[in-house]
Amino acid sequence: MSWAAHDLEPYAFQKHFGKRVAFIPLLIGSYGPDMLTKWLVYGVGFAGITLKAGDTQQFHRGWPGVGFTHSLAFGLLIALIIYAVSRNKVYAYSFLMGHWAHALSDVGDSLGTMLLFPFSTETYSIGAWAYAGQTGRYLDAAAYFSSFGFVWDGIWVVVALFSWRVIKRDYFYDVVVAADGTWTWLLKRFPEYLVLALYRGSYFYGITRWVAWLLWVHVLHSYDFDLTWGGPYWVEPVTTSLVEMTGPCSCPTCCGPLGACPCVTNQ
Repeated sequence: MSWAAHDLEPYAFQKHFGKRVAFIPLLIGSYGPDMLTKWLVYGVGFAGITLKAGDTQQFHRGWPGVGFTHSLAFGLLIALIIYAVSRNKVYAYSFLMGHWAHALSDVGDSLGTMLLFPFSTETYSIGAWAYAGQTGRYLDAAAYFSSFGFVWDGIWVVVALFSWRVIKRDYFYDVVVAADGTWTWLLKRFPEYLVLALYRGSYFYGITRWVAWLLWVHVLHSYDFDLTWGGPYWVEPVTTSLVEMTGPCSCPTCCGPLGACPCVTNQ
């Protein structure tokens, strides 16, 4: 999983493709695989009731589960539905571009994604950083921003900063609005500053989120950086084999079979 790449990839694509893409479906596609599922990985509470997946990694990336949302076929299916409803091929392939970018980005972690579902339930992964969603939001963030994950997101931060012209007002009107009439509809009904804020929101959110989590992990807390492949060393990564593993954890201080050992968190 990525913590900033999915926010920033659409702006890089917008800069490169210009009027050949529609930004709204591009952004929705980028968020799409996790849009309705990521909440249940960490748990969401309301009125004293907490909803959380029992087997988070199986739920998020596996089958049975909602791992199919990270497959190439699922992105193509939704793109075809968009085209069938809108008859707008730009909307369809813009969504597909954003969705596939997300699915392929998540191949970087140790669990990977079921890219070829429904033809295969195998997860494809290069294992550059540990998947640690099962440990909860904060420890997951600490692991991600201590490993190659933060480097991956940092690349997209740099790309976004070099693409800064896409958030200018004149670019918005000359390229983004010109390519997608949805923005014209919004501008007729809402103040310009609000529509511009909507367009720019993920850009600033992605960059500030990356900086804020780095500060939280390494300034407010002293988690060790570990830029070895598959790191950090202090969290147990989830892989396909570990998802299938049963039996008690060998470390008595572990928070579970796939948990992180607090005894080594800050070594």
